[in-house]
Amino acid sequence: MNKKTVALTTDQYKEIITYMKKGFCGCRPNERIATALMLEANLGIRISDILKLRLADIVRDGDRYRLSIIEKKTGKARVFTVPFPLYQFIRCYCLDNGIAATDTIFPVTERSVQRQLKMVCDYLDIPGISTHSFRKYYATEIYRNNGYNIALVQHLLQHSSAAVTQRYIGIQQREIETAIENHLCLDI
Repeated sequence: MNKKTVALTTDQYKEIITYMKKGFCGCRPNERIATALMLEANLGIRISDILKLRLADIVRDGDRYRLSIIEKKTGKARVFTVPFPLYQFIRCYCLDNGIAATDTIFPVTERSVQRQLKMVCDYLDIPGISTHSFRKYYATEIYRNNGYNIALVQHLLQHSSAAVTQRYIGIQQREIETAIENHLCLDI
């Protein structure tokens, strides 16, 4: 885990994706890399696993869609539901770009994704961002939007302990500071 990499804020996420899609002076638009990063932020899987995805990897399971992968970094199996709107987004992207169901959706390297992301972040003056920031963004948003349920995030990221997950999303120090502030007893 890269401790220097920070989680994105929602505003940073939107700004990075917008500039990645539309380009700017000295940098052409890159819809492919923007879409790969969007999937990382919405699925919570590492960029190395995003870059191996094929539309055929997402299968209909009753009234849901399911993605089953073996994580490149850990070798762990991971099966989870892909929300229907996200499946539709991926499917439309593949149709619009002539990508067959059995083809790799993003035939690019991790290095090229990181290089493009660095150009955009340098332009926007957002330090400490890497592709992994999008996975951390996913984890942080799941944590905040689900009642601060650290066990849920731990399960989704397949971490070995809640302590690992807390360090990963950087909540420990914030929780300590909040607890201290909330404990003040100044009214006598």
